Amino acid sequence: MTPSEAKDESKEPALSPQKSSPSYIRAFEDGTFLHRDELRPVRLQLELWKPDLIQREHGVRSTIVVFGSARTNERAQMEARLHALEAKLRHDPGNDRLERLVRAAKELVVRSKYYDDARKFAALVSAECQRGSFSDYVIVTGGGPGIMEAANRGAHDVGAKSAGLNITLPFEQEPNRFITPELCFQFQYFAIRKMHFLLRAKALVAFPGGFGTLDELFETLTLIQTKKIKPLPVLLYGREFWERVVDFAFLAEAGVISPEDTQLVQYVETPEQAWGVIRDFYDLDGGQRQD
Repeated sequence: MTPSEAKDESKEPALSPQKSSPSYIRAFEDGTFLHRDELRPVRLQLELWKPDLIQREHGVRSTIVVFGSARTNERAQMEARLHALEAKLRHDPGNDRLERLVRAAKELVVRSKYYDDARKFAALVSAECQRGSFSDYVIVTGGGPGIMEAANRGAHDVGAKSAGLNITLPFEQEPNRFITPELCFQFQYFAIRKMHFLLRAKALVAFPGGFGTLDELFETLTLIQTKKIKPLPVLLYGREFWERVVDFAFLAEAGVISPEDTQLVQYVETPEQAWGVIRDFYDLDGGQRQD
C-alpha cells in the first residue's frame, strides 16, 4: 500500500447528501431554524423557562427589584467626568452643548450619593435574608452600570447572591462585575424580562432614573392598580427628585387616577427606612411570610 493510499483510507467517510442537508439537523440543535420568525413563540417560552429554572435551582424564592439610572456612579467617577468637561469648556467658552453637559454633570455629582445608598440598601437586605439553602429578598437589577451596579455590589460586599437581567440592545450592555455569575441572564425580549422582574418580587425600589426606570415603575403600578399582581411596596427613593418628576396628587385631582392610587407609592430617604417599610409590610419581625 502506498503512502497516498494509506492517507486516503484514514480520511473520514464523506457524509451523504441526505445527512449533509440542513433539514437533517435535529430541530433543537438547528440555530438557523430556531431563529426563524415563525419560531418566536418557542424563543419566548425558552426565555421564560431558563431563568426561572436556574433561580429555582439556586434557591431564589423571593426578590427585591432595584431600578435607577445607569448614569449615576460613584462620586469620584462623577467628579472626574465633570472636571474633564469643565476643561473642554475652558478651551471652548460659549459652547452651548458643553455648557449643558457641565450643568448635567454637576447634578450627577450631587446625585452620586444614590450610588452609595443603593449599595448600602442591598448589603443591608442581603446580609439579613440570605441564610441556609434558600435565598429570600434577593436583589435583582437590570444588570448594567450605575445604580444597578451599586445594588449588585452591595450584595457582593456581604457575600450574598444577586441577579442581573440584561437585555440585548443596539449598543452593547456589559453585565456589571458584581452580579452572581450563575444568576446573570441575558434577554432578547423586553416583555419576558419584565415578567421576570416581577415573578418573585416582594418590593420595588426606584432610585432616581430616566426612561427605563420610569417604564418599569409605571408598569408595576399599573399591574398593582389593575390587580394583575398582588400589592407590594413600591418605594420612591428621594422625594425631592420624584415629586418633580411625577405629580401623583395632580393626577388624582385631574381625575385620571383614583385618590387611593396615590397610596401605591411611598417615599423613602435612607437605606434603613426603605428596608424598614418592606419589613413592616411583610411583618418580618413577626415571622417572614412568603405569600
